[in-house]
Amino acid sequence: MKVCETFPTAEAILAIHRPRIGRDYVAYRNHVYRVLNLFGAIAGTRGHASDTVQVAAAFHDIGIWTHHTFDYLEPSVEEARAFIATSSCECALPVLEAMIRDHHKIRRIADPALADAEAFRRADLVDLSLGLVRFGVPGEFVRAIRTRFPNAGFHRLLLRETARQFARSPLRPLPMFHW
Repeated sequence: MKVCETFPTAEAILAIHRPRIGRDYVAYRNHVYRVLNLFGAIAGTRGHASDTVQVAAAFHDIGIWTHHTFDYLEPSVEEARAFIATSSCECALPVLEAMIRDHHKIRRIADPALADAEAFRRADLVDLSLGLVRFGVPGEFVRAIRTRFPNAGFHRLLLRETARQFARSPLRPLPMFHW
């Protein structure tokens, strides 16, 4: 498997939001690129990611920065919808929304119409788990992706945001996870 280094739609979206993401830009961009590569390996698209997948990847965590919250799923969906309304991207909105809203779903997404959302959920989990969970993706490929797109503090960012969320709402430290 070869690591794909070019995702033009995702790159354009990330460039627009770079000022809002600030110091976390490289960490988030690399996470997005790792997820897109992992999605390709899981979904079998090998480097090709549709506009729907690239838009979902670029926006799936964006609410952390745009709305300054760790309860970011709905704000991220809102940001993606606003982008689609003004862009020429060809996106399947129900799939796009499911990719963002359910990427931290604990149980698998069983609806066959949302197979790409399930592949996206798995891809994000592979990256979140640092490759400990792989869903059949070869460890060599996970390492190649992580070498090309290093963590750059992404998991440290998640720990920082988890601590902030816990301080604000100790009974709901990870509001993005759901059944």
